[in-house]
Amino acid sequence: MNRTEIILATAVILFAAFALGWIANWVVTRFTHVTKDDMSDLEQMAHQLHEAEETRDKAITYAENRERDLSNLLTQKDAELTAAMEGLREARAEAADLRAYVERINQAD
Repeated sequence: MNRTEIILATAVILFAAFALGWIANWVVTRFTHVTKDDMSDLEQMAHQLHEAEETRDKAITYAENRERDLSNLLTQKDAELTAAMEGLREARAEAADLRAYVERINQAD
């Protein structure tokens, strides 16, 4: 091989490498190119996701408030039940005392 053939072979190899690089770049760009339709779909999905997150946050807040209200109500009802049971216990004790008193009076007669 003489000098001219080496230069020509190098030029062909470099041109082929350039062409392959350009074709590869075109293919990658073609497949990764985002169209306006794709962008509008992405924006719509992002908007729907944002709305879903807001709805979820509102539901969580509502559930927490409802749970707090129900816990307070349960605490109040428990306190009322305790007071009623204590009153019932005192009434039973008083009734027992009155029965004993009436029996003593009846026996004394």
